[in-house]
Amino acid sequence: MRIEVDFGLCESNGVCMGIIPEVFQLGDDDQLSVARTDVTEQIEAPVRDAVRQCPRQAITVVD
Repeated sequence: MRIEVDFGLCESNGVCMGIIPEVFQLGDDDQLSVARTDVTEQIEAPVRDAVRQCPRQAITVVD
């Protein structure tokens, strides 16, 4: 599985970063970046939580 972010929808508000900062990060320019796109078993639950809580529904997990 891998993480995809629609940066056209993303507002970089950082909700996802608050849930799992080792995956989602905000740069000095306040733009969201994805530090790792692969979803392992160890991080699947918090990544899916970040997907659910994204205010713009800009994050998806693709099999």
